[in-house]
Amino acid sequence: MAYAGSAVLEGDAAAFAAAIRSLVNNPRFSDVTFVVGRERQEVFAHRCILACRCQTFQGMLCQPQPGAQEPRPPQTPLVLSHVQPEVFLAVIEFLYTNSVTLNSLIALEVFTSAVEYGLVDLRKLCVEFLTGALSVELVCEALQAAVTYGQMDLQQHCLVFVEDHTREVVQTRGFHELSGVALGVVLQSDRLAIDEPDLIRAVREWAHVSSAVLERPVAEVAAGPVRELRLPLLSPRELAALESHNQRDPLIPVECIAEAWKCHALRKGRGAPSRLYQCRRGTQPREHHSYLQ
Repeated sequence: MAYAGSAVLEGDAAAFAAAIRSLVNNPRFSDVTFVVGRERQEVFAHRCILACRCQTFQGMLCQPQPGAQEPRPPQTPLVLSHVQPEVFLAVIEFLYTNSVTLNSLIALEVFTSAVEYGLVDLRKLCVEFLTGALSVELVCEALQAAVTYGQMDLQQHCLVFVEDHTREVVQTRGFHELSGVALGVVLQSDRLAIDEPDLIRAVREWAHVSSAVLERPVAEVAAGPVRELRLPLLSPRELAALESHNQRDPLIPVECIAEAWKCHALRKGRGAPSRLYQCRRGTQPREHHSYLQ
């Protein structure tokens, strides 16, 4: 075949990819060593690949040792004690091959590493994997990571899963370990498949766990999220029982309960933010709901 001028001709891509993959964690020809995790596992790499693929690594490798003026010499190991070896190896695999091997045990940590290292394509691959691997036990941990790192796409996937499996999710350890901000994201949803009294009980349990962990009063740790509870949806009998319980175990600000009583007294929804008298997907009908709309 004749070519008029220059042309780009491609060889066997699979053979090239296999050759590059053979360099992953290969001490042969490597010029940088990482000491990773509590296990202090050695991971071997090549500066030129890391530097051209990731600006974070480029800065890390060019940064001089404390008290030195020149870039870190090749023989000096870089210690990364905060990351699991399996997670770091997954990041290295991606940098060398543009693909990554994930499982449900490391996917979230690889995701957070991708965010921290600024690896947008790796982050997207992790979100794709997590979206397909979400489970009742995993979803709150994934939601927490999404909220912490401002990853709205993963947050939305997690929220849809929580909405579809609300009763099961609120019983998990992951739910009890949510931050107040992440719990607030959940409680703002109209599509939670749970009735409000059950949701209030779940939030009370969350608050007691958070109180013990943070060593702060229950009402203090719950101050933000409880304002998303939709007390006007409770019947007068349920609201009276909640008020009595709240006196023994303070959780909900008195003014929030007072606003709910106002809705009943006025027989209309005005007097509280509109979202607080909007029925959720799992809300059981009550007689007074007709005048809240």
